[in-house]
Amino acid sequence: MSAMWRVGSSTALAILLASAVVGPTASASPEGQSLQRYGQPPVWGSCEQFVAKASPSARCGFVSVPVDYANPDAAQAQLAVIKVPASGDRIGVLVVNPGGPGASAVDTVAGMGTALADTEIGRRFDLIGIDPRGVGRSTPEVRCRTDAEFDAFRREPLVDYSPAGVAHIEDLHREFAQLCVDRVGADFLANVGTASSARDIDVVREALGEQQINYLGFSYGTELGAAYAERHPDRVRAMVLDGAVDPLLDPVASRERQLASFQTAFDDYAADCAQSPGCPLGTDPTQFVNRYHQLVDPLVDKPAQTSDPRGLSYQDAITGTVHALYSRRFWTYLTSGLLGLQRGTDAVDLLLLADDYLERDESGHYRNQQDAFAAIRCVDAPFPTDPAAWSAADRRERAAAPFMSYGTFTGFAPRDGCALWPVPPTSAPAPASSPGPGKVVVVSTTHDPATPYQAGVDLARQMGASLITFDGTQHTVVFNGDACVDTAVVGFLVGSGAPPAGLRC
Repeated sequence: MSAMWRVGSSTALAILLASAVVGPTASASPEGQSLQRYGQPPVWGSCEQFVAKASPSARCGFVSVPVDYANPDAAQAQLAVIKVPASGDRIGVLVVNPGGPGASAVDTVAGMGTALADTEIGRRFDLIGIDPRGVGRSTPEVRCRTDAEFDAFRREPLVDYSPAGVAHIEDLHREFAQLCVDRVGADFLANVGTASSARDIDVVREALGEQQINYLGFSYGTELGAAYAERHPDRVRAMVLDGAVDPLLDPVASRERQLASFQTAFDDYAADCAQSPGCPLGTDPTQFVNRYHQLVDPLVDKPAQTSDPRGLSYQDAITGTVHALYSRRFWTYLTSGLLGLQRGTDAVDLLLLADDYLERDESGHYRNQQDAFAAIRCVDAPFPTDPAAWSAADRRERAAAPFMSYGTFTGFAPRDGCALWPVPPTSAPAPASSPGPGKVVVVSTTHDPATPYQAGVDLARQMGASLITFDGTQHTVVFNGDACVDTAVVGFLVGSGAPPAGLRC
C-alpha cells in the first residue's frame, strides 16, 4: 500500500475559493511576556513579494516567533502573514488555515480576499493568513529535496513488498529523512509540529492587537484549530472546522480510515464514469477495481509514454487518481488519463494531476508543501517502529482500499517514513476539548475522501460543537458555493447563532 496521503490540498482549496467572553489580556500569556524579543507587530507592506494576485487592500508582513519556545531568546523563525482588511462594520479577524499540513495560508487568503470581497465575510472580518513555521513564505522553510531529487523519487514504484523490496523502500525513507536533517537541521525539525504552530497563532494574535480570534480551518487546519482552542480557549470567539481530522486516532488507524474513504470516493467516481459511453472502467461495478488495475499496474515495469518527456510512472498514476478524487471537477481529467492508458495514446492528464497535487510548476520547480507535510506529520504523533505492526496494517489497508493495493499480501510491508524519523514526536493522540459552549461548528462531508465523515462526527462530540453534514463526494465544502452550508457558517461567524441542530445540506 502507498503511504497515507496528505489531508488537505492547496489546489483543492483554490477550487473551493475560485473556496463572547473576553479572556485575560495579552500580556498575561507567556508569549506576551516576551514581546520585546519576538512577536512584534508586522510592518505591513505590499503583497507583491508574496503573491502574484491579491486584493488591492491586502497587506503583508512578517511576525517573529522563537524556533523553540523553551529557549525564546535563541533562533527565531519569521512567519509570513497576509491581512485583507474588512470593508465594512468590522467584527474582528478571521484566521484561515487551508490544511496540508504544508499548504500556504497566505495564498489561500489572497484568493479569499478577492472571492469574498462583496460578501458578509469580506465586510465584517479582516481575513488573516499565517504561513505556519517552515511552510510557504515563512522562513526558514522546510525544503529537503531538490527538484531533480523529487522527480527521481516519483519514478520509484514503491510496490515491491518482498524483504528486499521493503528494505529498499525503507532506505528511501531514511535517505529523505537524512536530507531533511542535513538541509533543514534537527533543531528546526524538532519544533516544526502543530504544538508549536498553535502557539505561533497566539503570538500573531497578540501582534495584531486582538484579544480574540475567529478561525476557519480546512482539513489539517481543523487539527491546528483544535490545538489552538485547547491551549487558548478564552481567545476563541468563533471557530469553524471543515473536513475534520480526529485528534484521538493514532496514525495507523487514521490512515486505514482515510484509505477506506478514498475507496468510497473511487467507487463514486467509477459509478459516475460508467454512465457515459466508453468509460475506461467499464459498466460492471464488480469489475471497476480490476479494470483500474489492468490500466495502471503495467506502469510498475514500464512507464507510459506521454507528450511530456517524463512519461507516466505508476506512482504518478496513483497520485493523479487520488488528486482527482478530491473534487468531482477533476473527474473528467481522471477519465481522460485512464482513456489514454487504455488506448495507448497520451495519458498526460494523469501526470498533470500528479504535478498539481505535488505542486510542481511548468518549469519543473516544486513548492515545499510535501517536504513540510512529512516533517510536520512525523512529529505530530508517535508511529510504531515494529515491522510486524506495519505488516498487519498492510493486510487491513488492502481490504480498505483495493484500488490502491498492488499485488497480493506478502506478510512484509515497509514502515511508514515517520517510524524512521530522526527527531521524536512532540504530540500524541488525545481528544479535543471545547473552548466553551457555542463557540465551534464542525462541517463534515459524507463522502469526503481525505477526511472521513466520521472524523467530523467524533470531533464535534469531543468539542461539544454543532455539526453540519454535507452530502457529497469532495474534500471540504465551506465557501464552495453551497448556499445551505455557507448561510449557516456565515450566520454563525457574524453572531447570528449556531446552525439548526442536525443540519444536513
